[in-house]
Amino acid sequence: MLTLRRARAVVAVGLAALLAGPAFACTTVCLLDGGRPFVAYNYDFDPPEGLILVNKRDTSRRSALRSPAAAAWTSTYGSVTFNQFGRDNPTTGVNEKGLMVSLMWLSETRYPDTDGRPAFGVLEWIQHSLDRHATVAEALAGADAVRLADQAPIHYLFADATGEVAVVEFLGGQLAIRRGADLPVRALANSTYADSLAAMDAAARRGDVPRSVSSLDRFARAAAMARSAGPDPIGRGFEILASVAQPDFTRWSVVYDLGAREIHYRTDGNRAIRHIPLAGLDLSCATPVAMLDVAAGSAGDVTRDFAAYTRAANRALIEASFSKTAFLQAVPPAARDAAAAHPDKTSACAPSK
Repeated sequence: MLTLRRARAVVAVGLAALLAGPAFACTTVCLLDGGRPFVAYNYDFDPPEGLILVNKRDTSRRSALRSPAAAAWTSTYGSVTFNQFGRDNPTTGVNEKGLMVSLMWLSETRYPDTDGRPAFGVLEWIQHSLDRHATVAEALAGADAVRLADQAPIHYLFADATGEVAVVEFLGGQLAIRRGADLPVRALANSTYADSLAAMDAAARRGDVPRSVSSLDRFARAAAMARSAGPDPIGRGFEILASVAQPDFTRWSVVYDLGAREIHYRTDGNRAIRHIPLAGLDLSCATPVAMLDVAAGSAGDVTRDFAAYTRAANRALIEASFSKTAFLQAVPPAARDAAAAHPDKTSACAPSK
């Protein structure tokens, strides 16, 4: 039987081949409306499938990594996440304190070598950050105390309800964090932040208007459009996301209202704008984790559409997403079964006394 460790080696080989070709893409941009922070995020990838999960407070978790350093933790905060590769492996999400994390592909990524520090997969680190931290400052204070052990090359944008934003990259084996004065433009696509900023400045000097769907052009266009939130920042967020969308490749468009702890989203399979106020969800671990198909629901508040999470739904999601992702297609059924079962075997309600 193929172990998860062997399966990760299969993934690594697939990624090595993939990196020689076109990179996958996503775009994130932040808007301010009178100091109130909003974040607009396009998730661009091959599979359209996904689950929206309501993750509970006081839940113990353990990384799926087969390593003595695999991290274990207990959540302090509840969150809502968008997951394509299984429970506890989100691509983006927000917690009840208004901390948001999104990921984007970055081929230049080179993670530090693993050592004795707690190890996470690149998606698990998003879940851990939302579980354990209330602000960007808290999340990044411990960033160098962990190690990412996956092969997928990712960089991240963090934002919170106070309006603080940070970009986290791993370049040349070193953690690189940009925030405050080092982050003059609150956007990120699929080039390094330094390259994106330099290209945007060069285009401005030439008087160019970036129009393509290249990473550098999407960064510049999103940043320029975000300078004004207008009277409707949610609508403006979706307008920006439409401008940087990639036909047949942008799967989910999400606009977070971090101050209100609300999520607005649409998908390529369901263009209705749906709405999730975190205040309307039960985040106690006394009730089951809740789930909603990312394509389900009609326009408006969909909190009543959530149902209790099941392993079968997680396994179906993993089957669909792995089968449609080039570097995961070789992962065999036994390893997919193990990945689907892992949260049930390692998560438990552990309310603090």
